[in-house]
Amino acid sequence: MDLTPHRPADDDPNPLNRLTLDQLRLRTSMKWRTYPDDVLPLWVAEMDVPLAEPVVRAVTDAIALGDTGYPAGTAYAEALAGFARERWGWDGLAVERTAIVPDVMLGVVEMLKLVSGPGDAVVVNCPVYPPFYPFVEHMDRRVVEAPLGAHLRLDLDALEDAFRRAVAGGRRATYLLCSPHNPTGTVHTADELAAVAALADRHGVRVVADEIHAPLVAPGTVFTPYLSVPGAESGLSLMSASKGWNLAGLKAALAIAGPAAADDLARLPEEVGHGPSHIGVIAHTAALRDGGDWLDALLGGLDDNRALLAGLLARELPGVRYRPGPATFLAWLDCRALGLGDDPAAVFLDRGRVALNSGLPFGTGGAGHVRLNLGTSPEVLIEAGTADGGPPSSEGRPPKPLRVSRSDR
Repeated sequence: MDLTPHRPADDDPNPLNRLTLDQLRLRTSMKWRTYPDDVLPLWVAEMDVPLAEPVVRAVTDAIALGDTGYPAGTAYAEALAGFARERWGWDGLAVERTAIVPDVMLGVVEMLKLVSGPGDAVVVNCPVYPPFYPFVEHMDRRVVEAPLGAHLRLDLDALEDAFRRAVAGGRRATYLLCSPHNPTGTVHTADELAAVAALADRHGVRVVADEIHAPLVAPGTVFTPYLSVPGAESGLSLMSASKGWNLAGLKAALAIAGPAAADDLARLPEEVGHGPSHIGVIAHTAALRDGGDWLDALLGGLDDNRALLAGLLARELPGVRYRPGPATFLAWLDCRALGLGDDPAAVFLDRGRVALNSGLPFGTGGAGHVRLNLGTSPEVLIEAGTADGGPPSSEGRPPKPLRVSRSDR
């Protein structure tokens, strides 16, 4: 693996190669404004890419027209249905069983309100996307953990045990499925998801699937929508173009109901549909309908970055365990062998000036881990993984490298 920094050719289609670090530091979003300028931000789920040209064109045209009112119509759902048919071979996304919601996480909240009540349990597979915990608890629901098993895959025995505990006493329960899984990048198989549906049916547990990372699956890996598997007819799903095309600031997502959940979705309060941005809906629709080439180039770049990160870790921090997942633009790193304590992200920030997500908020199994954002240029990854220290301090301690390096072990 060539770890030498280089600038891409002007005709390189990979969007991860298009922006320099100086250009990125002009951004005013959370990723680039939370830490000082001497910190490389590889944490929150924003990618370092320019927008796909179809998205830019659609938004620019809407702004020029003054088309900045309230969202309406089914164009977003129709675009997603077409994308699902083309990319996943799924023609079961019925436009009439969809609803626009402000974003995926707020959509999750609304789906949980439809199928559960205060005090009910919500099962999650830890370690998992941290907002699952506070959003569920703020709704006065209980989180029940079902830890991932070997190779960071679903553990059906642990899941069944969690379902039993969740419905004890005759209470309603929901399973909040993360598919593909954040932070591991695991893609659940069709067989795994069918087994999940069977378990949920057996125990009377409703399934709400967060499938926000569905477009970000590496070539050669099959993504299976939860609602496409046998037994998932009562499930609810949330999807969006926000992660695939870096549109988090353009709020819009879709709630999708299985055939047996249509009546539940029909009870969604009308005012929920007022929350999405009309410009967001336009952007997401354009991405799904016309942004396929841009996405394919991105997926190739992410595959290259996974290999690059594995090489950097093998050379600079061989004690870190990294099992590249075929989905998302996130890497889950097991740093326990480095002896940096439960929160190695704090050490990497202090000593390496690299901002990563601490594993602790991801729940059980997160201690000693960090989440790294791969959605950046190879140059930034190489800079983050290359030592650049000075002389030892007057107290005899090793130097503070500017980046993650062997001296952080």
